[in-house]
Amino acid sequence: MMRRVCRAQLLHRCFTRPRALPQSESSDASAVLSSSVLAYADGASRGNPGRSGCGALLVDPSTGRVLTTETKYVGDLETNNAAEYHGLMLALQLAQQHQATHVHVHLDSQLIVRQMQGQYRVKAANLRKLHQQCKELSAAFPHVTFSHVAREENTEADRLANEAIDAYDGTIQLNN
Repeated sequence: MMRRVCRAQLLHRCFTRPRALPQSESSDASAVLSSSVLAYADGASRGNPGRSGCGALLVDPSTGRVLTTETKYVGDLETNNAAEYHGLMLALQLAQQHQATHVHVHLDSQLIVRQMQGQYRVKAANLRKLHQQCKELSAAFPHVTFSHVAREENTEADRLANEAIDAYDGTIQLNN
């Protein structure tokens, strides 16, 4: 049975409300909150390997407002895991563009999350370079975390990843 989760529940899981701060500390707290983003990323491959795309979006954790979305066609013969890594790179690049300092990345690929957390080794040769690039990008942030979410909690990033493939195939037209 599919469980629907509202945006407020997702945000609550990732960020709790800050404690009340004395007036002298409140400007520091608001700076941290304003530079925090939730990132959602996904990759898709039709054929695995096959035509692949990725998508990412950034969400303001304090308002739940989507800050930006992006799609990218990855290639004609990429695996799903490679497309997932490209989605992660896209999300981290978007966070850099928004000058975020605290980034909480949500992915529905448990493999990629565990590899980024250092819990799993990267065995596949085609993923090693992508993994290294993501590690380098994530090192630019003072605080970055990676969380595995259910597919149902990552539908917008999934839609964007598939939209990238469809746009490349000429199925849809994007207004970018």
